[in-house]
Amino acid sequence: MYERVVIVGGGQAAVQAIDTLRRKGFAGKVVLIGEEPWLPYQRPPLSKKYLAGALERDRLLLRPQHFYESHSVETRLGRRAEEISRREQRLRLDDGSTVAYDALLIATGSRPRPLAAPGADLEGVHSLRTIADVERIRAEWAPGKRLVIVGGGYIGLEVAATARESRLEVTVLEMADRVMNRVVCPQLSAFYESQHAGHGVRILSNAKVRALAAARGSRRVAAVLTEDGTEQAADQVVVGCGVLPADELAVAAGLACQNGVVVDDRCRTSDPLIFAAGDCTSHPSLHYGRRLRLESVDNAFEQGASAALNLLGLDTAHDKVPWFWSDQYDLKLIIIGIGEGYDTVVTRGDPATRAFSVCYLRDGELIAVDSVNSPKDQMAARKLIAARARPNPDRLADPTVPLKEAV
Repeated sequence: MYERVVIVGGGQAAVQAIDTLRRKGFAGKVVLIGEEPWLPYQRPPLSKKYLAGALERDRLLLRPQHFYESHSVETRLGRRAEEISRREQRLRLDDGSTVAYDALLIATGSRPRPLAAPGADLEGVHSLRTIADVERIRAEWAPGKRLVIVGGGYIGLEVAATARESRLEVTVLEMADRVMNRVVCPQLSAFYESQHAGHGVRILSNAKVRALAAARGSRRVAAVLTEDGTEQAADQVVVGCGVLPADELAVAAGLACQNGVVVDDRCRTSDPLIFAAGDCTSHPSLHYGRRLRLESVDNAFEQGASAALNLLGLDTAHDKVPWFWSDQYDLKLIIIGIGEGYDTVVTRGDPATRAFSVCYLRDGELIAVDSVNSPKDQMAARKLIAARARPNPDRLADPTVPLKEAV
């Protein structure tokens, strides 16, 4: 049994690991190292309610201060772990101090993918990943200001919706031929494009950024130039080009990494004393038969718990059907499963009602369901996908037939 567990990271996986360790009776030392000055907090509201100013900072916290005090957790906030000495079982922090461990959990999450274009370092160009990022963005907002968003994924579209509700003028530049192209089918992309257009958002697809430009004599962004020669005036730019695993610490320590820290289904890395959980990991999915790296609160929660159980010697495989969500305007999109590789799409309900589902099948098996304002479908989808259900396509397409009865 380990006596001293050190956790690097300040997100959902870290907090869930702490909670699980203590609930299961771990009486040893727990140390939490977080690069930001705040206790671990929720990130999904950053692009929505917190960005809109509708949520106080304290309400972002996953657990209040007394949780860490009552669970005897030593917190080292505002400190970055810079090096793992595996032989000595010790971490070096950015202030020169060291922290010894018997077991280490890496839960460092992800970081924004940088925009590879001249001018990306101009004033007024922002990514959105932290509280500090949001507060910088929001400080520049005012009705009528021109916001250009680079990237039409979840973050980009959520920011677009929030900005329109704050009466900014919004343009989204998406380099692919449609928004959310990595995660949803063309039919759902078209639906969301129409919804944003109805709220006054300009979405330009096949728009690859060539450069960002400032006004003469200034260091502040004034325009975004695309490869086709067009120019979009901008008072502010938010870059939402996806994220990368924050695996630098693991790479430097010589741990196996490939699109994230490589772990097995027990959240163990290539070093038996080091575990990893959350967005930074590449883990095997027994259900889908391949490795996945998921940017998901649910996955971070489940992996954090699984890692803690395995740290305690309670053999636990991590094999959950993943799910994700996105709130845009009054639309709640819930994605159950991974639709990549589908060969058939079945729509349940009429998108014009703004409450419908899209079902993805491969060789007759239901592999994913995207539900828009359809909570009953997403609840049933979890069980059906886990059971590898093979629904009847006609019943599946009939919204009067409950999804659970479509098999």
